[in-house]
Amino acid sequence: MGANAAGARLGEQWREILCLHARTLCEIDRVLHPYGLGASDFEVLDILASESPADGDLCRVQNIAGRAHLSQSALSRLIGRLEKDGLVNRSVCAEDRRGVWVALTRRGRDLHAEVLPLQREVLARMLDG
Repeated sequence: MGANAAGARLGEQWREILCLHARTLCEIDRVLHPYGLGASDFEVLDILASESPADGDLCRVQNIAGRAHLSQSALSRLIGRLEKDGLVNRSVCAEDRRGVWVALTRRGRDLHAEVLPLQREVLARMLDG
């Protein structure tokens, strides 16, 4: 019976993690909505800001995919929306025509800097204790 109880507890812990994740994403979506961003949009901007800290720095989409937890097609659509909104630029990799580079625009960097404290406040509130 001990193994069943331990297994049940693991299942419950897993559901608590999923619930916290869902509530946190919803709250991030809510606070970023007035800025035209969702949680996934912000996550890609945040990854780009950390991977390419200077203006003009490029990041391969492949590097973002491993950290953004989105399918390749979902990430491609998201980057397309960010590009349409003037937040990123995309270009084809000259060395490997299958590769795609992405860079934050000045507008993207400015928006990221503006909303970063909002996202971090949500994380602090939701993940505290």
